[in-house]
This record gives sequence, C-alpha cells and structure tokens, in this order.
Amino acid sequence: MSKAGTKITFFEDKNFQGRHYDSDCDCADFHMYLSRCNSIRVEGGTWAVYERPNFAGYMYILPRGEYPEYQHWMGLNDRLSSCRAVHLSSGGQYKLQIFEKGDFNGQMHETTEDCPSIMEQFHMREVHSCKVLEGAWVFYELPNYRGRQYLLDKKEYRKPVDWGAASPAVQSFRRIVE
Repeated sequence: MSKAGTKITFFEDKNFQGRHYDSDCDCADFHMYLSRCNSIRVEGGTWAVYERPNFAGYMYILPRGEYPEYQHWMGLNDRLSSCRAVHLSSGGQYKLQIFEKGDFNGQMHETTEDCPSIMEQFHMREVHSCKVLEGAWVFYELPNYRGRQYLLDKKEYRKPVDWGAASPAVQSFRRIVE
C-alpha cells in the first residue's frame, strides 16, 4: 500500500476474479490493462472512478470496501477507465452553501450535514450554484443518493457546468467521510 494508505484493485470478472489492475495513485487510463471491470476492492482511501479515460463520463465515489459486481457501486455497466484518490479535508470539518440561482444569487442555504432530499429539507427543486467551504461533497441527480454523481472539492461553483453537470438537477448530497 502507498505511503498515503490509498489502494484500489480493479478486476475483470465478478467476485474479484480474472485479470486485475492495482493502483495507489491517480490513473488517467487503465482500460489498456483491463477490457472490462466487474468487481473492485478498495483497501485504502476513498476513490472516484470514471467510466471514460481522463476522468470523464459517469463517476462513482467508492469508500473502503468490497464491490463484488458493478451493481454494488451503482454502475450502469462494466466499463471503467480512470480513477483518482479523493483528498479528504483534515480536521473533519464540512460546510456547504447551496444557491437557488447561478452566480450565488437567490436564496442560500448553509449546511454541515448530508441531505437525502433537497426538496424536503430546503424546499428547492435544483441547485444552480454552490460554495464548498469545508470538506469534500458528492452531489446526486436524484433523491436518496441515487443517480449521476458529481465530486465537489473546496471551492466555488458558479454554475452546474463548473461541477461537471449539464443541468442544475441536484436532488441530494452527502459529505465524503473516511
């Protein structure tokens, strides 16, 4: 395992069988080593894994654990091509501001906790901009932490495209904790 304690192993077949690829650092394209990915073992750290090379396409956040088939990480298929370690904030501090309009306009809500439904908790249909003041967070397209995922590090996001989304459809979010 690397000095930082991060390690992920991708397997071509279900239940950790077949050819595998180990990584302890960011990898922009491991598809050349594996034709498909049907299971993953995360031995250290939290990882963002991506459907396409160069950290593109659908993204999935995987904390330490075992994922014996792609449905266990909510994968749409057996295609993964790149990965990067998620750098968590030291001190365990989390703070997020979400805005109903772009460029930090309109009503603002601040939170330090996970939210399974922004409609129920904040009476908002969408998030058009946000500021991550502390910690790392994941936005989800659908309520209850489902649908397309977006990783947000500590910085300001003036519009959905800044966090990689085509639309402001955010219905839930959670903190990335180890």
